[in-house]
Amino acid sequence: MRPEMLAQMQRVPHAQVETVMSLFKKILVPIDGSKTSDKALDYALRLAHEGKGQVRLVHCIDELSFLGSHEYSGELMQIARENGNRILQTGTATAKAMGVAADHVLIDRVAQRLGDSVADAAGDWGADLIVIGTHGRRGIGRVLLGSGSEPIMRLSPVPVLMIRGFD
Repeated sequence: MRPEMLAQMQRVPHAQVETVMSLFKKILVPIDGSKTSDKALDYALRLAHEGKGQVRLVHCIDELSFLGSHEYSGELMQIARENGNRILQTGTATAKAMGVAADHVLIDRVAQRLGDSVADAAGDWGADLIVIGTHGRRGIGRVLLGSGSEPIMRLSPVPVLMIRGFD
């Protein structure tokens, strides 16, 4: 943490920090098993632990991304579902080990994009906050590889906290 941020945090009365933390009781965390989403999950778990909140982990399977592949099959989708469930179970176990109430949902909807799926999940669950990892791509990298976090931020019915991944 930068020294100026630490100094600023030390000037804020503890009661004010607790008030802010307690605003976020239901935190939705989209995860994909990457180091960037793990970093976002760690941050969300700290927020939930300190604010006595809970988390819901979501993993989205985008079947449309598989349709362009010449190897698309039901078997490939089954592997994607098994991998998604494994990622969710690992994240849920991490949350419970920290003493944070957690559950998870595998979102597997045909023809629904990531941003729509996460925004719908947040609204359906009544989330107060979405915490998501971002690679922070710019320029041609963003054009070629896309952004998962940008449509979530744009479509979300609740605040979105973006955690910058590893460079």
